Amino acid sequence: MARLRGTEGYAQEADILLKTYESIPFDKAQERVLPLLPRPPARLLDIGAGTGRDAAGFAALGYDVVAAEPTDEMREGGRRLHAEANIEWLDDGLPDLAALRGRGVRFDVVMMTAVWMHLDQAEQRCAMPNVASLLRLRGVLAMTLRYGPVPPGRRMFEVSTGETIALAAASGLELVVEEDTPTLVKRTVPVTWKRLVFRR
Repeated sequence: MARLRGTEGYAQEADILLKTYESIPFDKAQERVLPLLPRPPARLLDIGAGTGRDAAGFAALGYDVVAAEPTDEMREGGRRLHAEANIEWLDDGLPDLAALRGRGVRFDVVMMTAVWMHLDQAEQRCAMPNVASLLRLRGVLAMTLRYGPVPPGRRMFEVSTGETIALAAASGLELVVEEDTPTLVKRTVPVTWKRLVFRR
């Protein structure tokens, strides 16, 4: 697959990012989300899975996990790091999710952690219905929104909480949680995060 827009910078920094992301414990990163999810062995999709930290954490809990990651270097690094985890890795990404949608499979949970800011407004409008189409009835979408300066060499955009919620509503998703979430990586610039959880 050709490299997707929005993945700029990740291939070049993969070695550093693999260490950084893996330094954050799964249960710390997702502790607020876990009580809101269907119990395992529910089927879970991690979009923009990166190093596979979360995918492996969910797999260890008994979820049936598919990890979609469009950057080869991150995906292959994640495979190596979590070789023992029961994860199906897939080369796919936003906004189209063409490989996933082509399978016709639906999920009980879709995770999008730190990926939405890589899409411009037009891509977000395209992506949300594609994501929603992958959810089963009563399925849960959990995502985080990033606010702060763009690192050099990255493709990121300002995101709007209100617009994201409206896009989700137009795709048949009901907001169940909106909350600020702490920054878990030390940064030299101020970055804040918001978590949104929807149910179909």
